[in-house]
Amino acid sequence: MAIPTTLSALPSPSCLSSKSLQPIHLTCPKTTISLSKSNFTPFSIHRSNPINLASSRKPISFICSSSSIVSTSTTNYEFSDDSQEVELRLFLGDESIQSSKDVIVDIDEKFLTIKTKHDGSFRTAMEISLYEKIKPAETIWLLDDDQLVVNLKKQDPDLKWPDITETWESLTVGVVQLLKGASVYLVGESSEINHKVSRELAVGLGYTPLNTEELLETFTKQTVDSLVIAEGSNAVAEAEGVILESLSSHIRSVVATIGGRHGAAASGDRWRHLYAGFTVWLSQSEAKDEVAAKEEARMNIEGGGGDGQGFCNADVVVKIGGWDSDYSKAVAQAALSALKQLILSDKKLPGKKGLYIRLGCRGDWPNIKPPGWDPSSGTGAV
Repeated sequence: MAIPTTLSALPSPSCLSSKSLQPIHLTCPKTTISLSKSNFTPFSIHRSNPINLASSRKPISFICSSSSIVSTSTTNYEFSDDSQEVELRLFLGDESIQSSKDVIVDIDEKFLTIKTKHDGSFRTAMEISLYEKIKPAETIWLLDDDQLVVNLKKQDPDLKWPDITETWESLTVGVVQLLKGASVYLVGESSEINHKVSRELAVGLGYTPLNTEELLETFTKQTVDSLVIAEGSNAVAEAEGVILESLSSHIRSVVATIGGRHGAAASGDRWRHLYAGFTVWLSQSEAKDEVAAKEEARMNIEGGGGDGQGFCNADVVVKIGGWDSDYSKAVAQAALSALKQLILSDKKLPGKKGLYIRLGCRGDWPNIKPPGWDPSSGTGAV
């Protein structure tokens, strides 16, 4: 059944400004990027090979950015998903559009632009990044009274599209299905950012929100700062590690970890239980545009993450510029977009996370060793 939807002119989930909601538009080949003071740019860093118990290859990594969503005006449409293809019915509401000559449909595998003729010139009626990839050559469109009907053939017929484009609503519906119950862990330089974004993600996904800083302070009856002064930062990381071990068997949770160098995630040798879920590095950035942010993310990964070298173990990176807590939901949406890209690149990842948990979170991610493998000796039998 077609779903009536209203698409209004919204800022891109990857780009919002705390000063202005009128971003500057920069157009690159086949990509539309909105640039403004605060940039929330998701990158998926794929660190997981298919399960191969005998494999010793290094994990593959790549970086890709989320596309922005652009609509020049309030647009009413209906959308339906029929497994092999999706259908868009765009309400034109203009009697002057009489034939196909009055419409331009420009489509590639990830973007759709529709222009209609008004007073002798063409204007953009809809310009969006599609929810997922389609086969452009098999696109069919026609006029049906006051509607433009566009049929798009999906590249992945098994993937259910919640909507024609990426929105908060479509991502929360789509990603929760892809995760298959796997938990999400947020790491990075700021405990506040981790906490704020985790609350948004938990609400959107219907997951349980958990905060290791709050749990640690409840357990020790001390604040993190006082614990650092009294016993040192290693004590904080060790205590959080115990909490993460307890949480590693939980499903459908969004876990905000302690930010900065005092937390367990900052240390590369304390990731044994973080690998139980999908990890998102919320990384603060001074980059001025998406290209610079991508290069910065690449350097972070190759250089080991700087002071917080453990962060480079994360599954995906979301670069954040000009943090403002009012835009926690925009950062959460960017994280969902990056997680979607990651899991669609390897649909076995959620199952592999489950296997890792069942074998005891032994620290052998992503090259999971056979049952009976002893992490202390490096030996074991199948």
